[in-house]
Formats: sequence, structure tokens, C-alpha cells
Amino acid sequence: MSKILLHLDTDTSIKALQTALVNRGHDVTRTPNDWMALDASNETQLLESTNQQRCIFTFNIRDFLVLAQRYPNHYGVVLASQNSWSLSDLIAALDCMLTETQAVDLIGQVRWLNQWKR
Repeated sequence: MSKILLHLDTDTSIKALQTALVNRGHDVTRTPNDWMALDASNETQLLESTNQQRCIFTFNIRDFLVLAQRYPNHYGVVLASQNSWSLSDLIAALDCMLTETQAVDLIGQVRWLNQWKR
């Protein structure tokens, strides 16, 4: 079983979020980086995350629900409503997801981060 590799899309690309998760031992990237331009489209972000075998986390619910159906071979799309989360709650829920869930469990899946909210 392998651990989830996570990518924070443009909407969730909070440096403090990435740093907190990396400091907890998780493999987390964010837009921008060496394989993802800052101005990458949502479609590009999903496809490049998939190429990197990474689950993507986003607040962009509407677009990513459509993209996840269009490209069903992704490594997971995790959605959250931006106004419902503080930074500390995001860190806790994502840490829980990354600790308790195997990568294989998210392949082709769309999940709500609320599932891991404590």
C-alpha cells in the first residue's frame, strides 16, 4: 500500500498549508512548482497531477466535478468549500486523510474533505 501524494491546486495553494503537511511527513506539492505553472488551467492541473500520480485538493468544486468525470483515471479529487475551513482545520483534516487513507483508495474518486474533519 502506498501513501497519498497530494497536490494543492491554485485555489488551495497556501504555503503555510503545504509546509505544515510536509512537516508532518507528507509528500505535498502546490501550484506553482517545476512541473506546474502558476497560470495553469484547472484541466492542466488535474492532468499534470495525474501524471505525477498525485491526488489534487481544491476549493473549485464546480470545475473539478466536471473535470473528474471527463478524466476518470485521476488519482483522486478532494473538494472542500473554502468558506467552511480555517487553516488549522484544513491542516488537521488533510493530515488525517493522508495518514488514514491509502493512495489506491482515492484513484478515480471524488471525495469531500469533510469526511476527515474531526
